[in-house]
Amino acid sequence: MLFDCDGVLVDSESITNAVLREMLMELGWNISQEDCIRIFIGKALKDQWEPILANTGFRIDEQWIAEFRQRRDVALRENLTAIPGALEAVAQVAGLYDNKIACATGADRTKVEMQLSITKMAPYFGNQVYSGMEYARSKPAPDVYLAAAAGLDIDPRQAAVVEDTVTGVTAGVAAGATVFGYCPGGPISSTEEKLLAAGATKVFTNMDQLPGLLTLK
Repeated sequence: MLFDCDGVLVDSESITNAVLREMLMELGWNISQEDCIRIFIGKALKDQWEPILANTGFRIDEQWIAEFRQRRDVALRENLTAIPGALEAVAQVAGLYDNKIACATGADRTKVEMQLSITKMAPYFGNQVYSGMEYARSKPAPDVYLAAAAGLDIDPRQAAVVEDTVTGVTAGVAAGATVFGYCPGGPISSTEEKLLAAGATKVFTNMDQLPGLLTLK
């Protein structure tokens, strides 16, 4: 069982996106909240340099990304909460899958490990945490999910994935997994239609539904 992190386990997307929007506005891009969500959520920031360059004339570099991560982490430590029901769902799923669960994220390892620690989910995942930034390609490529499946010694075609973005669903499908789309609603959430179109087998709206869905898989 393979979990995405941001937007699936932790309610971080709005926090991170607000910091990013603030920094883009400092560069002179008067970007709306809606556009910042649409352009950047679910994607690796380093891969989104082109729209930033087009709208600011500034080519983001490692120093700028490092500052973003520093400011982001401060905001997350102050404001992060778990997705409602996620901790309980992870505990139940760990039991269903004999602890063969992993967290496979597009985010940097420092961020995801901090978030799992804050929300008390870290013990369930142990060393089975995979960052897409440590592989050749980020989501929507399947690399991080293939690595997570290999780490658990399972066939990715037999794996279940939980994702909340089109980018993530695409990555899970490309890995050959069965993908469940989490769609709680709200401005950050991808729509049910988009998740299904990307290849999700089933879309659900509350984390307490997940263990039951997996027993039917």
